[in-house]
Parts: sequence; C-alpha cells; structure tokens
Amino acid sequence: MGLPHPPELGASALPPRTFDEHVVMVTGGGTGLGKAIAVEFARLGARVAIASRDEAHRRAGVSAVEAVGARGFAVACDIRQPDTISAAFDAIETELGAVGTLVNNAAGNFPVPAEDMSPNAFRTVVDIVLNGTFNCSREFARRHIAANTPGSMINIGASYAWTGGPGFAHSAAGKAGVKNLVETLAVEWAPYGLRVNGLVPGLFPHRDEVDAIRGVPGRGTHEDVRTPAGRVGYPHELGWAATFLASPYASYITGHTMVVDGANWQRRAMLMPEFVPIREQMGKGPFELNPKKG
Repeated sequence: MGLPHPPELGASALPPRTFDEHVVMVTGGGTGLGKAIAVEFARLGARVAIASRDEAHRRAGVSAVEAVGARGFAVACDIRQPDTISAAFDAIETELGAVGTLVNNAAGNFPVPAEDMSPNAFRTVVDIVLNGTFNCSREFARRHIAANTPGSMINIGASYAWTGGPGFAHSAAGKAGVKNLVETLAVEWAPYGLRVNGLVPGLFPHRDEVDAIRGVPGRGTHEDVRTPAGRVGYPHELGWAATFLASPYASYITGHTMVVDGANWQRRAMLMPEFVPIREQMGKGPFELNPKKG
C-alpha cells in the first residue's frame, strides 16, 4: 500500500496569512524544488524574491509566485560572489523590505566518477554548494544582528551528507559541510534570535532536472518502487516542510535537519545486492590516465 498521497496542491496546514508582510529570499528559486518552495511561501502571503544567475529562471520563479496572487521580485545574484549577494539583499530590501527568511537552495551538481573529476569541477561545485550557502547566510545574519531583528534560514541539504555519495564526491562533500553549518550556526546565532535549519529532499521528480541528472542510467524508471513509501514525493510537500520550519509554529526548532524522503535514505537490505562500481553504473569504460583525443 505504501504511504498515502498528500492533500492536493494548494492546501496548507498553516493559517492562510502566516507570512503576510514577510519577505522570503529563495536562491535558485526559479526552477524545480526551489520554485515549489517559493510558491508555498507565496500562498501564505509572503513577498518572495527569486535570486538566480539565470534571467530566464528568475522570470519563471516570479511568474509562479505571481500566479498564486503574491508579489514576486527577481534579483540577479551569484552566490559565489559576496559583493553580488550584498547588492541582491540591498535590492530586495528596497523593493520588498528586509529579508526575514532565507532559503539557501541554489546548488550545482552532475554525476562523475571521482577519478575523472577535474580539480576545477570539484572546486566549482563546492564553491556553489558550501561557500555559497555560507556567503548568503553570513550576509543575512549580519544584517539581522545589526538591526536586532529575528530571522530564519533553511539550508537545502542531501542525504548523502550522512552516507557519502559515490558518483557525486563534489556535491556530497559540499552538502556535508552545509549540514555542519546548520548545526554550527544555529548555536552561534540563536542568541541573536536567528534560527538555522536544514531540509533534505528525497525523490522529487520535476521537469527542471538538469540533463546530467536526468541522464543517469535508470533515472525516471520504476521510481515509485525505489522507496519504502511506495511513491515519490510531490514538490509541494517539500514546500510545506519549508514553510513550517520558517513559521512561528517552529520557533523553538533550530539546528535541526528534516529529511522528507519516505524513509528512503535509511533503508537497508538483509543481503546487499551485488556491487556494481560507479563507472559501470554510469556506462563508462575503463579509466585511462591519458586518453587519446579523437
């Protein structure tokens, strides 16, 4: 039977105007799960800023927010660059008001065996996932500490922060750091009225998955049976979790990482299946130290 399906899109467990007059910034909020999170804040009355390097993504996020009757604002931002982050916060504050909730969702990822990964690839992904999350968190916190105002941050994580992620060494290392930031910053910043929590999605298929992820062999097939829940997640379910963690009803929750994945990351087999190396899983041939160029 598996776990039951959730209420329909548009439902909410929180009061309708929970985030009235509240400003939410979602990095990478123009696509996929980031957009789903932005929309759920919008449904509850928030003014939502969509931060992204990509203009088309920014437009898509704002359109989704406005489609549910909320006010959206697009802001260009490269989370690897502290100066652009500061400018983005300034622009949001001028247009919507001070950011009260920050969702660190922007990330970069693609599957590759570690022996094939270039130092630049590793550095780039970690720079986005880990350094970008810290850069945005620091800017957000410094403004609130100076203004003596409370705030809430949600860092989007991944379950391989606990388990390791073969095929994704760069992202797994970065997400492990993000999880540690949740626990470290929650302690440091609680005295200032700032809450820091993590949110880990499981299988949430969506149309905006990048080609590199969509192209993983087996991706998109039989996914309902890949989890103990017997189904994949709906993107708005992750949005509901995010709005709860940022809401006044979670005011004593900080330093916590919530996993929304139908218990998938915790499953174990009594007898492990036959091991298949990552290169074989990805359909790659034997490693060559100096491959010949065609």
